[in-house]
Amino acid sequence: MAKKKHVHHGGAWKVAYADFVTAMMALFLVLWLTSQDQKIKEAIERSFKNPFSSLTKDSTGLIPNKDSQAVRSDKGNFDSASVVELNMLRKLSEDLLKAFQQEKDEEESPVKIDMNPEGLRVNIFDKGHKPIFETQSAEFTTYGRWVFSTLAWQVSRFPKNFLLELEGHTESGHPSKSDNYGDWELTADRANAARRLLEEHGVKASQIRKVAGYADTHPLQNVDTSDESNRRVTLLLRTGSHID
Repeated sequence: MAKKKHVHHGGAWKVAYADFVTAMMALFLVLWLTSQDQKIKEAIERSFKNPFSSLTKDSTGLIPNKDSQAVRSDKGNFDSASVVELNMLRKLSEDLLKAFQQEKDEEESPVKIDMNPEGLRVNIFDKGHKPIFETQSAEFTTYGRWVFSTLAWQVSRFPKNFLLELEGHTESGHPSKSDNYGDWELTADRANAARRLLEEHGVKASQIRKVAGYADTHPLQNVDTSDESNRRVTLLLRTGSHID
């Protein structure tokens, strides 16, 4: 009897199947990209042209930021944020701007909002004519409570996407409240008071990753250290990690 020959077809079909799957993935990616809005398309285009630059063009704020410079940080990089998180940051920035639009004069606004490689930075200013805190105190004014509760309401809509850092700052040259209570204690207490108020109005405690006071050691860029605009609380929203 003649023996039957076994025909070996090899793995050619696997190569063909892999090519088919790759082509389908490319098709779905193109379809997804074409369905996005123009801002996301521009961000993706910039990331391909220069993957080490910020995905955003300019800072966004109620107070102009002509001299601002993007700063990288080893604790978080906006370049690595997903497109979804980037879109959320843009949405949050726009909503915050709308929430504080009641201030007709930009210089009167209590906040300045910047998008940079670190994430979304919100500076809340304690101005003399419209204070956020009582003088030399970590107690909020009525206006200050409104500002931070408004911020909390906006931020708490994204509990799984952003980590928060709070920093207290002040200007130089003013007298301390007492020998045992100077700028370091004041700025740390104000940052912590901001944390408590944010949590009271919906921000999750697990989102808070840093609360610190810097006294007068971190003035704003190109601003005199004694200028009252240095008296502020900074809220930084970082992207990346998800919170349970």
